[in-house]
Amino acid sequence: MKFSTKEDLEIGIDEVFVMLSDFDGFERMFMRHGVDVVRLDQTAEIDVGAKWKAKAEFRGRMRDFNVELIDYDRPNCMVFTSESGGMVARFTVELVALSRNRTRMRVELDVKPKTLPARLLMQSARLARNTLNRRYKTRVANFAEDLEDRYVRGLRA
Repeated sequence: MKFSTKEDLEIGIDEVFVMLSDFDGFERMFMRHGVDVVRLDQTAEIDVGAKWKAKAEFRGRMRDFNVELIDYDRPNCMVFTSESGGMVARFTVELVALSRNRTRMRVELDVKPKTLPARLLMQSARLARNTLNRRYKTRVANFAEDLEDRYVRGLRA
């Protein structure tokens, strides 16, 4: 099942990419929301092959997630894969400069089942596809708004 949306930001492409590459900040944010996150590779530099292990409650159960950065093309895109409980997800963030201070961010999530129970879960998710798609678009829009707010606050500081 694939979800995709795009948002236009009033921020230059380089600044957007820097904010999206703040993986330490994202780790802290997830931890504040009750997710246990551990970076598996201990290099300071972010590049292809960076890996994280996360443990979070999802649908009433604690689940393990293995996340890996598989493409890192500065400042154009980042691609992550994640595996958890018979599901494999591919998360892509692409950036396109529309002007010096405007960037289009396209965010795509492609989830595929690998086991029979995961296939059954995906089948029930397909029935709620419109609701899930609407939630996905709303969350990405809220995230884009947060990025713009952080950028404006950073300019004022």
